[in-house]
Amino acid sequence: MAIKEKELFALLKPSLDAHTLGVNAAAELLRDCGYEVLTGDTRLSQIMNDIRYPSNQEKLIKWLKENKVTYVGLSYRLDEDEAVHLVGYVMYALKSHHMLAIQGGPINGVSFGGLPKSCQMIQEEHDRFVLTFQGSETPQETLEKYGVPPERIPKEMKEGSKYDEALLQFGKKLVKKKAYLDFQPVQRASYPEFGTMDDSVLKRVQATMTESFPPLMRAHVGPYSSMVSREENVKEFLSWCTHLADTKYLDILSIGSSQLSQSNFGEEWEGRSNGGGVPVNSPEEFRQIAEAASPMLVRTYSGTQNITPMAMIYESHLNIAWHALSLWWFNKMDGRGPLDVYANLKAHIETIQYIASTGKPFEPNTPHHFAFRGSDDTTYVLSAVLAATLAKKNGIHTFILQVMLNTPRYTWGVQDLAKARAALQLVKQLEDENFRGLLQPRAGLDYFSPDLEQARIQLAAVSALVDDIEPHNEQSPPLLHVVSYSEASHLANPPIINESVQITQYAIQEYRKLRRAGLIEDMSQNEDVLERTKKLVKDVQILLQAIETHISDPYSAEGFYTIFASGFLPTPYIWAERDEFEYAMYWKTKPIHGGVKVIDQEGKTASAERIADYAISNIPEIAYRLQQRREGLLI
Repeated sequence: MAIKEKELFALLKPSLDAHTLGVNAAAELLRDCGYEVLTGDTRLSQIMNDIRYPSNQEKLIKWLKENKVTYVGLSYRLDEDEAVHLVGYVMYALKSHHMLAIQGGPINGVSFGGLPKSCQMIQEEHDRFVLTFQGSETPQETLEKYGVPPERIPKEMKEGSKYDEALLQFGKKLVKKKAYLDFQPVQRASYPEFGTMDDSVLKRVQATMTESFPPLMRAHVGPYSSMVSREENVKEFLSWCTHLADTKYLDILSIGSSQLSQSNFGEEWEGRSNGGGVPVNSPEEFRQIAEAASPMLVRTYSGTQNITPMAMIYESHLNIAWHALSLWWFNKMDGRGPLDVYANLKAHIETIQYIASTGKPFEPNTPHHFAFRGSDDTTYVLSAVLAATLAKKNGIHTFILQVMLNTPRYTWGVQDLAKARAALQLVKQLEDENFRGLLQPRAGLDYFSPDLEQARIQLAAVSALVDDIEPHNEQSPPLLHVVSYSEASHLANPPIINESVQITQYAIQEYRKLRRAGLIEDMSQNEDVLERTKKLVKDVQILLQAIETHISDPYSAEGFYTIFASGFLPTPYIWAERDEFEYAMYWKTKPIHGGVKVIDQEGKTASAERIADYAISNIPEIAYRLQQRREGLLI
């Protein structure tokens, strides 16, 4: 059913659910189409927390009437049962107060955005009366589901999503034909160290490089069952390693190690929750994994304490392909480690210096962790460039630039290309005879649909997107992190991982054929992408200049702490240590024209200069805080 000409939307969520980007994205889409949209304030969000109480239902109905709302949108991305209860109580309140249009009331429709299972349960319970969104919909699909007339969709939105629709159509045709299932493992050239403990990712790239290079494929692998012992789980993982090694589709295996493996390695785990992932707990088990996985290269998560000693174990027993650290993340602030942010930065920089001594590459798991917490696209790129500069100054020779696309999931493809190219351009400016970057793109963690056929299509589409980052360089990307198509549904086993590699490699080859034949748009000349890239580069350079001018020794633990704590990297959604990082949380963000931008308290876009000025004003306080810490006055 099409929505009304003058529909007034209210998009509401409980304050318990901190996921606001989806609500903001939907609000902006509808506003861009000319509809008035209200979002619940703090008071209303708290009412939604306890909507089971009749008194709160009365308050909701009163608010809807006072604001003349005609369409109610609900969002909840936490517990599925709680989501069902939320919708149930709201529907009860609407019906009991005769608010629905079919009762002669003002509410023409109700929608819900949440987890796939929640959506399915809500559709079944409410006989499909409630329109549901799982979050994997494109902007165009979202508007079509709402019934927005095509003439109300702005031209720039149509143009922005045209590229995404073209990628999905490419993916749909490719998956429908199923020719990718005939794709055989890439025959990589051999060399003396191939598959031995002297092998490396640089040797693999250099020895196997071809004119049109099929990227080295990396995948995250991590089975776990709470029904069997720790030792049985490790044994199962070893069998997966052997299977993947024998079938030869995968080049680089990333161990999905458990939280305990990262935080409490080598300790007694009795009575502790594993939390999922491979429960590796001894150097000998890492050695067994390396042997079972050969000739694949292998890597794993860093530790969250004893970080340098853990890196040494990865070197000696795993011959880790490269090391990855998250700098500002995986600590008390995000609940993933025991260190505070400053101590974490000190430990990570010490570990980077150790990594440099081994000659191994370094990858910062940094930009997408900012994106996960609501940061804007400039912060995404800036954090990557800061990490690259830090790495170079501490002796790293090879920097692996991971670019997570579709993050957040409603990012337009043209903006994804701009973010990737801006980061790549600025990292390449650092290159010399002692420092080089290797691009490693990947799909977003929450990009895929739980519908497996649609997810296959999305994987083919994002593989084409990856190849448009540097469209006329068929040796790029050298590395590709394959996110298995079952990500939104269930854990990927070896057959699914292999099929995901088949889809990815075949899609890249077919897309390159279309480009050579001139049958797809040359995205190197796309004016929208060029303008977006130019804007991102300019804004990052403004912030970099401010950082390097006003922060003494910016590429140190103290410097990186100051950069973050003073507000150079706006991060709206920090769950812990909020008082310590109030300046990082000062700005809000908002999805605008396919990207994420910083906005001020009045909802207006904030320039890079304003963000820099605000952060500069906070530097003296942060410097004083660090001085107190050095003097032992601040715990």
